[in-house]
Amino acid sequence: MKYDPSRRNFIAAGLSVPAATLAPRKDPAPQAAKPGSIPLAYRTLGKTGLKVTTVGFGCMVTTDASVVQRGAEMGINYFDTARVYGNGNNERMVASALKGRRRNLILSSKSVARTAAEARAHLDTSLKELETDYLDIWYMHFRDNPLAITDELLTVWEEAKKQGKIRHIGVSTHNPTAIADRVIETGKIEVVLTVYNFAIGAAHDAAFDRLHKAGIGLVAMKVMAPANRAFGFQSNGRHLNKPGGALAALKWVLKDQRFATAIPSMTDTEQLEENIRAMAERFEPSDEKLLAQIDEEIRPLYCRMCYRCTGQCPQGAAIPETLRYLSYADFYGQFALGREHFAALPEPQRKVRCRDCAECTVRCPNGVQVAERMKRAQELFG
Repeated sequence: MKYDPSRRNFIAAGLSVPAATLAPRKDPAPQAAKPGSIPLAYRTLGKTGLKVTTVGFGCMVTTDASVVQRGAEMGINYFDTARVYGNGNNERMVASALKGRRRNLILSSKSVARTAAEARAHLDTSLKELETDYLDIWYMHFRDNPLAITDELLTVWEEAKKQGKIRHIGVSTHNPTAIADRVIETGKIEVVLTVYNFAIGAAHDAAFDRLHKAGIGLVAMKVMAPANRAFGFQSNGRHLNKPGGALAALKWVLKDQRFATAIPSMTDTEQLEENIRAMAERFEPSDEKLLAQIDEEIRPLYCRMCYRCTGQCPQGAAIPETLRYLSYADFYGQFALGREHFAALPEPQRKVRCRDCAECTVRCPNGVQVAERMKRAQELFG
């Protein structure tokens, strides 16, 4: 279908005028809970001033637009997608689901671009696919190395902000400890989207403290870890998920006041409704006990993303990255996503086979059975 600006519902009034004359956009007003509904909780996202529901909507694995639409109807006001999700299909799905609601919502997308030209093209495509003239947050995606946050790309993000195409500059990462100093040093990045869950625990607390103190908004992703209700994992005939684990995992993240919001993935309305409950429920001792049980069961299987194994393999295997991709398949039911990421590794890393080594020299401080998990990933994706 031809892109027709005159037919867009996903548009804010007055955005056709030059960026320099744009009136300041007002942040969406927090919605009052309807009688009998679950009360909504809000926090301010760092220095951006954005008032976000403490439970946002991570759209990455959602394929049913009605679930996203229902999330907006129930009061969630922050929705996150990315240019690479579903080869662009995810952005189109989100646009369809949120049509007519743009002015009351906070919308973010991401780009994996490594050059200025590619980044500009990604942004223009995202705006077109999402049927909007601006993003509230535009993230540099997958920045686990400070060298990937280049001055060249920062210039593109700044230009987009001056042009009114984005409101705030963000970075997404699985290794906040590695990039925290670079983020703060730039003085331009306003939001960090980072992995955070009960299994990772306090591993990156020092980085979170520095970012929070600097006024940078924190958004949590991968908040369920292997407590994800929708898929789970079978090991020796045992199902590692326990009833209530996903809700407990989300409440664990929400009790951390450094994080303004979390963006759990949601695939159906049952999961959506359970996640929204987390905004109104306390984290109880029973939740802590349940998560401790899950944490112990997944210890040999789930990578905590501490990155302490980086560079330890004499064959050059990308251990933390590969184990993360394996978690997409084993714990989130996203085999295709895991295989796609594994296939994007440099060929020398992709070709390593752990079965060729008589003994693995890598020892995980968190108890992950590295050799076994790497062999599984290589067999599954290779």
